[in-house]
Amino acid sequence: MTACTDTARDGPSTRYPEPIASLVVPAGHPTAISQERTLTVFAAASLTGAFREIGMGFESTYPGVSVNFNFAGSQILRAQIEQGAVADVFASADHNNMDVLFPDELIVVDSYRDFTTNRLTVILPPGNPGNVQDLGDLAKANLKLVLADSSVPAGNYARQIFTKMSMDPVYGVDFMTKVLANIVSNETDVKQVVTKVELGEADAGIVYVSDSITARDHLTISIPENFNIVASYPIAILTTALEPDLAVAFVDYVISPTGQAVLSKWGFSPMID
Repeated sequence: MTACTDTARDGPSTRYPEPIASLVVPAGHPTAISQERTLTVFAAASLTGAFREIGMGFESTYPGVSVNFNFAGSQILRAQIEQGAVADVFASADHNNMDVLFPDELIVVDSYRDFTTNRLTVILPPGNPGNVQDLGDLAKANLKLVLADSSVPAGNYARQIFTKMSMDPVYGVDFMTKVLANIVSNETDVKQVVTKVELGEADAGIVYVSDSITARDHLTISIPENFNIVASYPIAILTTALEPDLAVAFVDYVISPTGQAVLSKWGFSPMID
């Protein structure tokens, strides 16, 4: 595997002993795995499409390996890990839900690195029944807005965007208050926001650009860079991993050109230097 040069985040010095590295199946030698094994990956809901495709590629590269995914809001996955759920790899949509695992030494420090970025956009249902023409319309009375809950990375990012907009005289200091008053539902993950908008249960929602690409018959309103949030996605191996060598191989696959090409196809962006 190609060595990664990313710098791990500060945290406990938990790491695998040196022999683990020797267990990693070399690239180009998939037949080195001679028995059926399962890799368990916990991943943010926004990664569903991309990681399913990456998982299929990984399984093709390593015959005999099956990748079992658990997709949910990052905060839900983090709580499951804290409560003892067994997984090999955790990919979060934010740093907060990853970093809180450090004190309990649940993360292999040297494996922690950011692997992709995302931005947010406004998504509208077919026909645009709320007649949302620009970002300012999110504050108009009686608009039905759906967001991810504030505990969800996408929901937290959306509220950061509204805070920035409230500081702009074009929108006014009460912009965020008006927008939050229009929320009709706070969802547990960003995929549920997409679903609510697609079903016409809301006039608008805030989702990741990657989610808007896969949504059906939708309209979008771009959020300018000066208001938008660049969401960095970290990935790490868990200290409780049952398949640590496969976990290393999977993380390497995600950050490889092949994995990055899949992420780009699904609307994600490369890391910013």
